[in-house]
Amino acid sequence: MIKVKKSMVCLMASVLLFSSCIGSFGLFNKVLDWNKEATSSKFVNEVLFIVLHIIPVYEVCGVVDVLVLNTVEFWTGDNPIASNVGKTQKVMGSDGKMYAVTNLKDGYEIKNEAGEVVDFKFDKSEKVWSLQTQDGTTVKLLKVKDNNTAEVYLPNGKNMEVSMDNLGLYQVRMAAGNGMYFAAR
Repeated sequence: MIKVKKSMVCLMASVLLFSSCIGSFGLFNKVLDWNKEATSSKFVNEVLFIVLHIIPVYEVCGVVDVLVLNTVEFWTGDNPIASNVGKTQKVMGSDGKMYAVTNLKDGYEIKNEAGEVVDFKFDKSEKVWSLQTQDGTTVKLLKVKDNNTAEVYLPNGKNMEVSMDNLGLYQVRMAAGNGMYFAAR
């Protein structure tokens, strides 16, 4: 009887401590992503999927995510397994040129075709995104506010608070001079 009570207390404590700890399920998804591309054959990948369920790899990864990793992610904001730190993707810019974008622990490194590098970094303690160039210059871009707004630091030295949506983006573009109004008679 005592074992049942202890297990019920543990279960209830888990429910209270781990409620709403929905995270990225990084470990489970890494196994799933690997499984999808383990071979070039969908048939072989499906057989691997079934075998990984028989061995209970997916189940163990799911439980580890739910009880440990997603909880860590909920409380700290970071899931060490879900991290894409170090991964690089090639991205076509709006200027038609290719850029290599590398995920950093605290932002992104962007390298153009000429090899010039700029870093976009996020300071968690201040909630500020900034741009760092190769020569060491740092320029604050925006500060994230708690009420779904951001304080944007404009090139002219002024600041403005905008909502973090399309309207806010439009307002920043207009204030920075990147937008035009067209008038017709």
